[in-house]
Formats: sequence, structure tokens, C-alpha cells
Amino acid sequence: MRNALHNSLRLSALAGLALLAGCHHRQQQVYAPPPPEYRSHSGHNDTAREFQDPSSDHVPSSVSGRPLSVQVGLSSWYGPPYNNRRGANGEIFDQNAMTAAHNTLPMGSIIRVTNLATGQSAIVKITDRGPFVHGRILDLSLAAAKATGVYRAGVAKVKIEVFSEPSTTSPGGRWCVQIGAFSSQGNANKLKDELMHRYSYAKVIEFPGPTGHWVRVNTPQGDKTRAVQIADSIRPKESGAEAYLVRLD
Repeated sequence: MRNALHNSLRLSALAGLALLAGCHHRQQQVYAPPPPEYRSHSGHNDTAREFQDPSSDHVPSSVSGRPLSVQVGLSSWYGPPYNNRRGANGEIFDQNAMTAAHNTLPMGSIIRVTNLATGQSAIVKITDRGPFVHGRILDLSLAAAKATGVYRAGVAKVKIEVFSEPSTTSPGGRWCVQIGAFSSQGNANKLKDELMHRYSYAKVIEFPGPTGHWVRVNTPQGDKTRAVQIADSIRPKESGAEAYLVRLD
């Protein structure tokens, strides 16, 4: 009787160990890349969206010659939940297309992005605005992030070489200032009311985004000089709220 009980307990213990070993093995097989910090932009709200449709030229497979300009900084990437939603250029964002978001390059610009840590590079088209995260200069689509090795890292230092900037109807571009993200809509509206009194010539709107509430200041005719002055003068009290100079076209 005791031997039978002992054997039964021994089999149960062995089964438990096998189960634990199996669970441990499954955990080792699972790899989850670090998620990017998704930015908020005005492409999710008709009231906040202002853009001029860029040309629908496809992204070239290669570029040649000297770049028009070069920029170095941090890049992140974005996909879900922005996939199949309207971007700042007015078109539906496709995370599998070779595109990127940048706050100041003209919409439709063709750039080469090079991951300085790995040497991987890709040609992409600017179709969106962002990233609205302090210290970053570019947000790659999921496809572009994989092509440049930014996908697994989440954030990487890159070199941006601009090879083509489409002409726009407004010389020098049309500019605005975007501030956020506020966790409270009430705080966003307080800033909106304050800015409306300080800058009576500007149009100020408040709108929701995935990371909070945002405020945008549109200057007359999208004047860049005034937009820069406003951006430099704004110091939101709420932690995490930043002012960004953003090109509309």
C-alpha cells in the first residue's frame, strides 16, 4: 500500500517537473521586440487635419547624386494602431509601404535612411507628421523599420539624406505649432483659451489623439517666423507636454 502510494506521488512529481520544463521551453521560444512609443498626430481628426495632397509618385528603388540636405538623429517606427488610418498627407497609411513621418520635411520628399549602427539603409517617402516624442526626428513605417534594422531595436540613430523635395504652392511652406499630449482635456482647453488671448491672429484648436489631448496653433498663411516665435515662447506646465514646429504641406 505504501509502495503504491510512493510510486503514485513519484509519478505526479515527475509529471509536474515535465510540465514546468515544457512551460520554460515555450517561454524561451517567444521573442517580443520592444514596442515603439507611438506618437500622436492630427491625421485622426478632420477638424485638426490641414494638408496639401503631395504627388502620388511611387517610392524609387534607388537614388543618385548628392543629397539636398543631411540630418542625423534618433528614429523610431510605427504601425498598429495607425495602419489603415488616414495620415497627415490625407492618404491611408499602409504600414507595409516604404514611408516615414517627419515634422519639417515637405510632404512627398524622398529620403534615404541609414541605420548608423548596422549600415542598413532604405529609400522612403515622407507621407506623415511626427514623431511627437522629444529627441526623435523620424518615424519609419513597419516595413521601413525592418529594412533598416530599426524594428528590433525600437529606436536607433540614423542618417537622413534628402534627395527630392516636391514644389509647393506656398514658398517656404505652411507651418503651425502643435502642443501635447495632455492627459486631461480640461488642461488642453485651458492652454487653448490662453493661446487664443495671447495670439489673437492665430487659429487655435484642440483635438484628441492616441496619447492624449493636443492643441494646435495655426498662424496666418502658415507663416514660419511666427510659428517659430510661438513654439519658443510656449512652456506647458503639464509634464510630457511639448511644443513642436510642424510643416503642414
